[in-house]
Order: sequence, then C-alpha cells, then structure tokens
Amino acid sequence: MANKKLFESKKGPDTDTVNEAGGTAYAYTKEHALAQYACTGCLNRTFYARDEEQLQNTLELCNGCSEEFIAKTAVYARERGFMKDMPALLCAVLASRGDEGLRYLKMIFPRVIDNAKMLRNFVQIIRSGAVGRKSFGTAVKKLIVSWLNNHNDHAIFRGTVGNDPSLADIIKMVHPKPLTPSRDALYAYILGKEHKAEDLPPLVKEFEEFKELYSKVENDEFYGERLAPPAVPFQMISGLPGIPTEVWAQIARDGGWHMVRMNLNTFKRHGVYGVPGMVDEIVRKLTDREAIAKARVFPYQLLMAYLMVGDVPHEIQEALQDAMEAAVDNVPSFGGKVIVCPDTSGSMSSPVTGYRRGATTKVECVHVAGLVTAAILRKNPDARALPARFIPSKSPGSVLAVPGVP
Repeated sequence: MANKKLFESKKGPDTDTVNEAGGTAYAYTKEHALAQYACTGCLNRTFYARDEEQLQNTLELCNGCSEEFIAKTAVYARERGFMKDMPALLCAVLASRGDEGLRYLKMIFPRVIDNAKMLRNFVQIIRSGAVGRKSFGTAVKKLIVSWLNNHNDHAIFRGTVGNDPSLADIIKMVHPKPLTPSRDALYAYILGKEHKAEDLPPLVKEFEEFKELYSKVENDEFYGERLAPPAVPFQMISGLPGIPTEVWAQIARDGGWHMVRMNLNTFKRHGVYGVPGMVDEIVRKLTDREAIAKARVFPYQLLMAYLMVGDVPHEIQEALQDAMEAAVDNVPSFGGKVIVCPDTSGSMSSPVTGYRRGATTKVECVHVAGLVTAAILRKNPDARALPARFIPSKSPGSVLAVPGVP
C-alpha cells in the first residue's frame, strides 16, 4: 500500500503565504489586498501590526496597482466604506504618480475630498512626505484652490474647526484669490488679518455677535437679550465662557443625527436632559427612521454610542437600541449562499480602531465581528455563521486560520 502520509489526497490548494499572526494563509492579489486595506485599515497600531507597517504595506500595494484602480478604490472607500484617512492617502499617492496619477486625481478629487476634514487629511499626508513628496506642485494647488472656490462662505467658515493643519494653514499654502468681497473679508478673518467687518458673511457676523454677548455672562446671569446659537459646529461654541444650559439644549435641537449621537455625554455634562421635553426630543431624533436612512447610519456606529454613553437617561439608551433595529435596514442583502466567518481568537479583544494614546476606543474587534454577523444574518435569512479561531495545524510550529483582515 502506498505511503498515505506522502500521497494523502489534498482537500484544497496549498497555502502560499503567512499572515501577520504567523499562520499559513492564502495570498491576495495586490488589487484585492489594497481594496481590503482601503475599506478596513485604521492606520493605527493593532494587535499584530504597527501603524508604520500598515502604511508601508499600503504604499507597497499601490506600487503594484494601476492609477485607475487606485482612483476607483479611493472613491469606493470614501463613498461606500465611509473611510477618511485611507481615501486621503490614496489621493496623495496619485498626486505623487506623475501626469497619469494627476489625471485620475483630478477626476476623483471632488468626490473623495468632500469636506474640510478630508482636505486637511490630504494636505497633512502630502506635507508629511510619506508618499514621496512634500510639495504640492502647481496641479495639486489648483485642485485645492478649486475646492475652496467651489464651497460657499458658510461652508468655508464651518470648515475652520480642526488643526494640524488648520484651514488657515492651507489658505496660506495655496494663496487662493478671493472672488468676492465677502470671501476676501472671510480669508482675512480666518488668517487673523485686518478686514472689513461689514463684508463678512452673515454667519460670521452672527457668530461674533454671539461671542460678544456670552463673553459677558457671569454665573449664567443675563443682563440683556439671549441669542440662539448660530448654525456653526458646536466645537466653535463649546469653548466659549458663559454658555448656559438653554443654549446647549438648542444646540441639541439643531444638531444633525450623527452630531447628537456623538455628544450624548456632552449633553449630560451641560444639563440638557434636565430641560423639560429635551429627553423626548432627543429620543425622537435618534429613532427617526428617515433621519437614520439619510445619515447612512450603520449598526457599528450605534454599538459604539451604546458602549460609550455614561449615566444618561434610560430612555436615551433604549432609543439607541431602537435605532439599531432601524440601522439594520442599511445593511445590504446578498444573493446566493452567504457564510460569515467571524474571528473569535484572542486578538479580537483589541480595540477596533487600533491603539491610540489618549483616544483608544472601548469597542473591541469581537464586538464588531459579532454585530456584523448578526446584522448580515438578519438581512440574509439563508446566511450561515461559522465562527473561526486559530487552531494548531498538523505541521509543528504553524497554525491554520480563516483569512481575515490583512
């Protein structure tokens, strides 16, 4: 009889690589791997990989992909994956790939760099030199100037929240030419230069009036007219002295769905839940199915909110659970047979966004894996869940695993 050890029938193709856990695995094509990094990578230190390694792996994968594929991946990661750092990084890679890269960057820039935060991310990555260049060049500067020109005064002013780089830093770098008196005054205002106050956009005037009034408030006592908060990001108001509870309640009323979800503990600190009717109003906002669909809320975001909220009213906590049910509607239905293999190994107890000094999330990878599995099973009744974990292989010193995140 033939030696069964030598001539054993193989049950599948030979593994051809080793994953970050040291286990045998199957290699992805460079396009497959880049797409997965773009939609799941956090560019922070994880259980098996340092942030520098993730960046280097991403850049090496880009070297093996065409400019067209990189551009398509950046758009998908931003518009469908709702990622931030990775799409900005891919745009920076295109900016460093010569004329062909710039050609595709021009096509996707408005779709990927769709708000001021994304613009700051893109500029920060370029300035770091991580993609091989630190200067913008004429073509990239023109894209940034075009971005500024295509956003109205109010959007530019709201985009001044954030630093490293700030929007003021970006304006100094690219020297945009103001096209209107209001934009001229706004740029000077943002840069701290002399300007004509009468030419400032209405929103900036409202904000300055609001600041002037509440800077004079002491011990929550008013000596004149109360002003409603202007329609600016709450971060521009939260640092002002003398902001009373009633104003915070108005901020909660005016806030978008995601803003409210992310600031439930902030509202608690400022006494918003003690204002008559505010708990019911926030509950209605959190459970509004139309708002949830419009905000493209995913169950993961609600899981994070639920785990992060502190001692808020129980009605708020229940509203988050109700919102979770509505958010499942945003999970896609897949055709054919679907098998979900969530990893349940020890590394899954690490934070889902990686380790970040002073900002490490409480949400663990295993929480998200369980939630994603449950959500897919809810929308795909024929799907099956097969939890996977690392197990010893027949070969000493190696392990077998279901391939997961690169």
